Amino acid sequence: MTAQRGRTAGPYALTILMSAFLIFQVQPLISKYILPWFGGTPGVWTTCMLFFQLVLFAGYAYAHASSRWLTPRWQAIVHAGLLVVALTSLPITPDASWKPTGGELPTGRILGLLAATVGLPYFLLSATGPLLQGWFSQGRPGTAVYRLYALSNIGSVLGLVTYPFLFEPWMATESQAAVWSLGFVAFAVCCGVCAWDMTRRKEEVSEEQTTGGDCKAASIEEIPNWSTRMAWFGLSAVASVMLLATTNQVCLDVAVIPFLWVLPLTLYLASFILCFDRAWWYPRRTYAIALVGTLVCLAQLMRAASDVPIITQITVHFASLFFCCMVCHGELVRLKPSPRYLTSFYLASSAGGAAGGVLVGVIAPLIFHQYLELHAAVIACCAIAAWLFLNDPEWLQAGGKPRWIWGCVLLAVFGGLQTFGAAQGTGGPGELAITRNFYGVLRIVETDTDKPDHAMHRMVHGRIVHGMQFTEPTKRNIPTAYYGEHSGVGLLLNRPELAGPRKVGMVGLGVGTLAAYGRPGDVFRFYEINPDVIRLADEHFSYMKDSAAKIEMVVGDARLSLEREPDQQFDVLVLDAFSSDSIPAHLLTEEAFAIYLRHLAPHGTMAFHITNRHFDLQPVIAGAAERYGLHAVKIHSDNRPDRAQARCDWMLLARDPAEFSDPTIKAAITATPTSARIPQLWTDRFNNVVGILK
Repeated sequence: MTAQRGRTAGPYALTILMSAFLIFQVQPLISKYILPWFGGTPGVWTTCMLFFQLVLFAGYAYAHASSRWLTPRWQAIVHAGLLVVALTSLPITPDASWKPTGGELPTGRILGLLAATVGLPYFLLSATGPLLQGWFSQGRPGTAVYRLYALSNIGSVLGLVTYPFLFEPWMATESQAAVWSLGFVAFAVCCGVCAWDMTRRKEEVSEEQTTGGDCKAASIEEIPNWSTRMAWFGLSAVASVMLLATTNQVCLDVAVIPFLWVLPLTLYLASFILCFDRAWWYPRRTYAIALVGTLVCLAQLMRAASDVPIITQITVHFASLFFCCMVCHGELVRLKPSPRYLTSFYLASSAGGAAGGVLVGVIAPLIFHQYLELHAAVIACCAIAAWLFLNDPEWLQAGGKPRWIWGCVLLAVFGGLQTFGAAQGTGGPGELAITRNFYGVLRIVETDTDKPDHAMHRMVHGRIVHGMQFTEPTKRNIPTAYYGEHSGVGLLLNRPELAGPRKVGMVGLGVGTLAAYGRPGDVFRFYEINPDVIRLADEHFSYMKDSAAKIEMVVGDARLSLEREPDQQFDVLVLDAFSSDSIPAHLLTEEAFAIYLRHLAPHGTMAFHITNRHFDLQPVIAGAAERYGLHAVKIHSDNRPDRAQARCDWMLLARDPAEFSDPTIKAAITATPTSARIPQLWTDRFNNVVGILK
């Protein structure tokens, strides 16, 4: 055994580090690659995370079964053989045949795409950490093998933080996929070296298996019981749900971009690194108190109005996530077993993580009509915090629990009740319909029913009203919200020179308000990715039914649909595809504008709705206009309560400035302030949301 112990950990440490780096490079890489294919919604990232967590669990299960049922030599042979098969699947560039073809919900297609593209490589990378830690620990009693787990999380963080700052800004996605594939080849070589080392020391390891690997040889106290295993599972599940639910909520209100995927995942992994490195990184009392404080703030944020500054929202959400993960993973480390049980420990932990992914990605959309998984995670965290305060013997005094503990318990209970109240308050009187699918939560609300002249139906997506209509028959054809006669799009569609038959394209249906501008002979062609929007707009609103224009509906992502279609020769192309305050980045890139211009008639005009509480989109539109030699103007209109018209900002773009010669448009432009920011050109490979914060 002396020679065995003398062998260096270098190859194992390097291989584990590389595997973790590649795991967390490929997650944002492949997710960003396919994001424009599936509507650019938070659901794309959630589905990808579900896939990665399920495959991670499968990899850990494989490592556990391999260590339990195979001899060291056969473990190495099987793993090396799978690596060879995985090399044949490179590179990991997704095939365009996976693009959706219509309005089908994309969860199954995304999972199939990921399985075919990165399934086996990711499976083997996921198995590497526990498998190689098991290989390394055999014959090395007393070795701090869990330090290798901290090392793997360092590799994970390096993979995450280098992606948005080093790889994404400077490399096209195809190049990123090629570089990652080369990295996997290097990893496979290093892993092969470790496998060769295992085949050479089979006899020594067999001795270890008979003395240390058999549960019967362990003392009763060392064998983890089922309550301990369930704690491994439960703590991991709570942290996973908190991660995914927080990421969903922030992306819903900001933008679906890799940076906002990477930051919460980095905090999640940082908690693993700290907790598994040394015990003193996790002073239980400090983090439990911090968790309670941030959860109370988060509960208040959930109950607050949606106009809370975006920086405050992000700070509270991510602080709560970090302290939740520190507590969950700190307690997980306190319950970790001896190294002989490490594969079962990792298996239970990964099962909890996968269960969290299934809850957020699959079960929650089926059982919750609204986004309630974050509420559930916060309530679970409050319960964990209260349990810690009441059951930690280190905090007990001779005369009982000190008063501050009871104060913290009451605060945790208060946070849980506040969160429950926020969840209960998401519905309300006047709600006619509510539905949730891959693309988010939609509600139809009836307001002012006691005032017939003001009674309205509203469609609410996330926190934003996406359209409204008077129910009074004499007023129901008035275009409302962001589409009134004095808005940029309203002035554009009412121009006298557009009096003849027109073809109008609309990216994003809303409630179909723009159909109110339709005249006999016109064709209004709507592009809508969410089938629930179409159904609710037809059931609860009458703009399309009452329109004099011919209404055409294209179900599916607008960019992909326009990419496949022959030239439409639109006289006007309107783009308004926001989900809450989230920015549809893939619809505002240089590549997207090239598609729009192909469908625009020579004297056509594009109208972009840029109203947003947190971001100034004018520099982005101006950057694309500058790139393609277009003339751009901005039109601002104020509230008109008598006609239910909201304050809004539109930008109009045309090849010829004469398109804006109408006196009403010229007057609106003159009265509108312009952005002082430098134009920014977004592309599919890079878009800087932080740079357009207001």
